[in-house]
This record gives sequence, C-alpha cells and structure tokens, in this order.
Amino acid sequence: MVLANTSDRILVVDDSPDNLLLIQSILENEELDLVTATNGTEALELIEKESFQLILLDVMMPDIDGFEVTRRIRSNESLPYMPILLITAHAQPSVALGLDIGADDFIRKPVEIDELLARVRCLLRLKHTVDEKNAIALQREDFASRLTHDMRTPLIAADRMLSLMMKGALGELSDSMIEILQTMSRSNANLLEMVNNILEVYRYESAQKTFHFSKTNLKKVINNVIQELQPLALEKKLSLEMSVPSHPVWIEGDRLALHRVITNLVSNSIKFTTAGFVKIDLSYADTNTILVKVSDSGSGIALSDQAEIFERFRQGKHFKGGSGLGLHLSRLIIEAHQGNISFQSKPKQGTDFFITLPTYQSTHSGNPSEEE
Repeated sequence: MVLANTSDRILVVDDSPDNLLLIQSILENEELDLVTATNGTEALELIEKESFQLILLDVMMPDIDGFEVTRRIRSNESLPYMPILLITAHAQPSVALGLDIGADDFIRKPVEIDELLARVRCLLRLKHTVDEKNAIALQREDFASRLTHDMRTPLIAADRMLSLMMKGALGELSDSMIEILQTMSRSNANLLEMVNNILEVYRYESAQKTFHFSKTNLKKVINNVIQELQPLALEKKLSLEMSVPSHPVWIEGDRLALHRVITNLVSNSIKFTTAGFVKIDLSYADTNTILVKVSDSGSGIALSDQAEIFERFRQGKHFKGGSGLGLHLSRLIIEAHQGNISFQSKPKQGTDFFITLPTYQSTHSGNPSEEE
C-alpha cells in the first residue's frame, strides 16, 4: 500500500487510453483519488483549478508535450508545489532535460508495477513533508505577526501615559522622578521600535506588505531625513551633512519605505559615531542608476560581523541594543525597488553604506528636473 492520505489526489496525464488504464489499474487499490487528462492543455487547465499531491506526466504527447507542461507549472509562481513524475520511453538526455526544468523524478516505459508504486510512495512522502514544513512556517509567521501586533497597543498606551506624566498632567514631579520617567520612556520607545520592526519584517517576508510606487524625488526624501535627525547629531556634537544635485532626483518608489531605509542608516551612523561626521551623498552612478552613500567617522563594523550584517536578528559587536532587524528590513525594501545595498567598513575607521536604485523612466515628454 502507498503511504498516502485518502485525500491525496493524483493527476495522470497521457494521450494513450491504454497507458491511462494501466496506471489506473496499478494504483486503484492504493486509496488514492485519481484524475486523468489526455493532453497537456487539459492537464494545465485542471492544475489551474485545483491542487494535486502528485502529477504523473507522459513526455511524448501531441500539442503540448510533458516537458512544456513541466516548464509551465514550475514557472507559475502562484501554484503550490506539486511533485512531477515523468513517464518516458526516451534515452538518458531527455531524462536529464526533464529533471533540469523542474521534474522531480522519472520512470521508463514499459512501467513496472513495483517501481511505479515505489516512486509514487516516495514523491507523496516528499509532498507531505513540504506541506507540513510550509504549514509550520505559516503558523510561526502568523503567531509572530499577531503577537507583535497585539503588543503594540499596550506599548503605545504606556508611551502616551509616560508623556503625560513628564508634562506634569498628574502633578508636579521632582527632578529625580523626571529622570526616571525619561529612562522609562526611552526603554518603552526602544521596545516599541523593536516590535514595529519585527512586524514589518514579517509583513515583507510573507508578501503582505503593499508598496505604493510613484514618481518620488529622492533629494526631498533625504532632505527630510536630515531635518528630522539634525537634533540628534547636534546633541552628540556631530556634523550632519548632505551633498545632493541642484535639481530633483527622480525614482519610481515608495516614499515612506525609502524614508525608513535612509533614516535607519543615518540614525545608526549617529548612534555609533562619537566624534566627527555623518554624511549623505546623492549622485548618479550612471545614466540609469542613482547612488546614495551614507558615510560616517564612527567605530566601524568588526570583520567577524560583516558577513551577516544584513541577516535577521544579527547584531554587530558594536551594537548597543536594538532588534538586529533594521539592516535586514532595509535590504528587503531596497531589493523590492530593484536596487542593491552594500557597505564598506574598517574597525575604528568608519562605515560607508551604498544604495543603488534605478532612475525614473518617464513615459511622457518633459523635463525630469522640474518639480511636479
């Protein structure tokens, strides 16, 4: 008996009625739900409507052969994973082609009963394992998303209450009490930022985050970041500078997401720079590519940390807190914009982060340097 669930549905595709009958007779006692198709077009139509735990697919068929059916299934990212067992009378090269384009296994004609049952059993076991792992991953992501979402409410409430207390809404406070409340407020803000980052990462990685792309002036985004973070730099007596072109620099992007990335890079530079400068340079790497460089004279990143700096929950030795998600989230956002983020750093000699993004490709005539 095949180790299968009674709900396992197998699609058998062959243009020969005799071959279909043979396979049905071999599998009819295996508690499987068999569905048949006589050509590639019919098979693809069935696959679009429902999912199968396994597809037995003849290679040689008129209209659309088994190779093309396999290629179309694997290129359709909306389909769940379905193992494909090719049935072929061809020589070795065709088998290699089938495996290379996405088939999971093959069996030669004439089909032997024990071999067919063994391969079906193996691929069904693979399908069940993949489905179980996917289900666990989805449950974990859903749990993390729900947990972080629910944690935001009490943290926001605590933040507002601490703010009211520091403003004297509940009575006059001594200097020591104000200092204690300020410490509590900073800790609460750090925790809220961590929760927000975790929630955002799971949204991006589970494709639940929607970007709102539009023509965006990156120069204006950078200028806003400078204005917002200038007080932090002044508090540490750092020089916060920017070098940008005299005209707007247009890209196709999500303004808020890009603002988040640049804010993260600049605030990190301020946090880990005790003296000197933090600077943003905006320029054109070439006619089709925009380059953003965030540099500082800070402590740099240890060589042992550099390989994993963009990974989830990875904190460098120079980090003094945080979730280890900021750079990972920044990479997700930049890659969603068809760009790239990288860095160069030497310990005690500062760090340079580089972002490359495609320039805005206008579909209408006009001067791209004019504000809209």
